[in-house]
Amino acid sequence: MAVYLAKEKIEEIFAEYAGDAKNTGNTEGQIALFTYRIQELSEHLQRHRKDHSSRKALLSLVGQRRRHLAYLQKKNLTGYRELIAKLGIRK
Repeated sequence: MAVYLAKEKIEEIFAEYAGDAKNTGNTEGQIALFTYRIQELSEHLQRHRKDHSSRKALLSLVGQRRRHLAYLQKKNLTGYRELIAKLGIRK
């Protein structure tokens, strides 16, 4: 199952985490969007355990988020710490 988000939801996520709804290239906003999509796919996979294509998409999203988090940690450590605390990921 592909997670198709409404334009309003995407703008809401970027407005909250990136500072501006139109700033879709912002690393923090992209990580927040990945996190939202990961949560939605996780819920889907709990209901549909045999949906292997969605499982592969979930693993791909987790990898992308991990790479973005590593980039953010190198470039802006305080922003990284604030973001993971706000999103509730990583310990």
